[in-house]
Amino acid sequence: MRGWRVIVLERSPSLAPVGAGISLAPNALRALDVIGMGDEIRESAAWQGDGGMRTPDGRWVSRTSAAALAARFGGPLVVLHRAALIDRLSARLPEGTVRTAAAATLVDPGNGTRPALVRTPGGHVEAELVVGADGIHSAVRQALFPRHPGPVYSGFTTWRIVIEAPELRFAAHETWGRGRIWGTQPLKDGRIYAYGAALAPAGERAEDDERRELLRRFGDWHDPIPALIAAVDPTDVLRHDVHHITEPLPAFHGGRVALLGDAAHAMPPTLGQGGNQAVEDAIVLAHHARPVGTDLAAYTADRKPRTTAIARKAAQVARLNLMSNRAGIAVRNAAIAALSKAGPALLLRSFDGIADWRPPGQPYASPEVRNPQRTL
Repeated sequence: MRGWRVIVLERSPSLAPVGAGISLAPNALRALDVIGMGDEIRESAAWQGDGGMRTPDGRWVSRTSAAALAARFGGPLVVLHRAALIDRLSARLPEGTVRTAAAATLVDPGNGTRPALVRTPGGHVEAELVVGADGIHSAVRQALFPRHPGPVYSGFTTWRIVIEAPELRFAAHETWGRGRIWGTQPLKDGRIYAYGAALAPAGERAEDDERRELLRRFGDWHDPIPALIAAVDPTDVLRHDVHHITEPLPAFHGGRVALLGDAAHAMPPTLGQGGNQAVEDAIVLAHHARPVGTDLAAYTADRKPRTTAIARKAAQVARLNLMSNRAGIAVRNAAIAALSKAGPALLLRSFDGIADWRPPGQPYASPEVRNPQRTL
């Protein structure tokens, strides 16, 4: 941010994120172009190539086209490890900016004449602007809006794995079963990112280990799913219940505090937009923030309608993904197959207004797609 002295307070002892991948759509990559990082991420990530949707027995229901996506939305969809993204972002910060193992508490949000006050292990810090990016169960959000109900359980749980399996060859895919889905994406460094989701009671966990649970749920699905599960170390399987905010916040700010990402608008991962919207938030907040006269009301006005609509759409897609009624699944698959046969543009229309977003008031470092035919 122009003119700001920034301190990042991280509760964890390091910035190392969970072992999972993240997809960045054209909207987030254009946001990163504003800070000169778009091309860096495009070059370091795997461009999501041709793939599609499958049934558990391996039948292709629909096909996706990387070239069609890039042409429609002005850029590629890329996939990389979260650690790689965090490393590249943190490398841009001045030395000493990030303080790890620094649990922070918002004491006073401040107002137009009084700075915000944050309590840290090293003492109290006064701030002209506090950015609460503390996740789904945000303490900053709770402090600003104590009467808000907060996130609710979405009805499904997720597993994520990253493994090295260079011998496996496959097209990127997402497979939809009865109340379950599986996705597999190659990363540029040769590893594979895969994820599963299933309807389950909140808090349920495997009696033995989560790899065995994955084999029970997905072990009879098409290749390469069983091989991927068999290859992963049980200790490397991440499982998290999915929570999301169903009642939008009154605002994404209060006093001199702004909420960002899941703290403001936690959504199901079914559109792949949770992280993308956080990147957008950051760029829009920087656009409105100034050392004097920070306009946080404009930040809320820009971000709340968009993220609320995307969160609702993600919840709708989750219900479609995780259908358990056999008749409904048959109708769903037939409709998606028909759209796919009619051409990729019809399937891609669902991302209109999402992936074509452009950041405010800044030139783009990478306005053109250099090679929309590029594959993994």
